[in-house]
Amino acid sequence: MTTPQAPSTPDQTWGAAPAPGAPPRPGWTPGKKIAAGAVAVAIVAGGGAAIWAASSSSASTDSAAGPGGMQGGPGGMQGGAGALGSALHGEYVSSDGNGGYVTKIMQTGEVTALSATSLTAKSDDGFSKTYTITSEQATGLATGDTITVVATESGDTATATSVTEGQTGGQGQLPGGGQGTPPSGAPTRTG
Repeated sequence: MTTPQAPSTPDQTWGAAPAPGAPPRPGWTPGKKIAAGAVAVAIVAGGGAAIWAASSSSASTDSAAGPGGMQGGPGGMQGGAGALGSALHGEYVSSDGNGGYVTKIMQTGEVTALSATSLTAKSDDGFSKTYTITSEQATGLATGDTITVVATESGDTATATSVTEGQTGGQGQLPGGGQGTPPSGAPTRTG
């Protein structure tokens, strides 16, 4: 048994202009416009949440990782920036305290040369750098000591902002406390 179908009207093609004399089609009512806008907002918000969730996952398989791969919450970072605590040397950017930023150099290594105005440190991987220091920073240091230096660089001159005896690298600690200052309790010489 077949179902009767409505006769086709070839003059009513999708997107075609209405037939002359036909009443105009009504536009969208304000209610339909609001509903369509709400649906669009929901789609964009859902897509944004999906992108955030996908981009905030870490390469780590640890399910406790949060956005950016940080683990353990504030003060307990084990991934991301907290991994800098075990770095031998490198650069990072921190706030200058006046709304700007400053690039800092950090190195942990052994003092291989020392004077009242300069210090040369050599990291375990063989990297060696000479820093300008103050006589106050040099006080109490000796060749062979293990230190962590945080410095700024201008041209070819690296000027130490802090020299800390021993290694930083406690979990959750940025080298030099993240601002060119040592972790609390560490002996330091600032200049």
